[in-house]
Amino acid sequence: MRSAGNWNPVWNTVAELDEAWLEKFMQMNAHAVRKGLFDPLTLEFIAIAVDASCTHMYAPGVRRHIRKALELGASKEQILALLQMVSVVGIHSVAMGVPLLVEEAEKLAEHGPMQEPF
Repeated sequence: MRSAGNWNPVWNTVAELDEAWLEKFMQMNAHAVRKGLFDPLTLEFIAIAVDASCTHMYAPGVRRHIRKALELGASKEQILALLQMVSVVGIHSVAMGVPLLVEEAEKLAEHGPMQEPF
């Protein structure tokens, strides 16, 4: 990971605490690359999507993988479309929250303010 430029400095501390676990994680992470299952541009697209997702949001990785994807021939339009596609991962917050908002607003209208702390 270091030699490929994909090292997250946070992993230095993880390595100090449990080097064996980190090594297994790195092996798992590199599995698809070692097996040659995807072309390099597809791997960069996947890495951008993972790093840019709302559950990860790792800007240094997004930057690094965007640069590599551009170097491999990706267009700005392709990368923008990828970022737009991955942005919908966060839509689940709205899908879950809006029905709860409607329910609680209806309860408030029908029963007034809550008497008990929640």
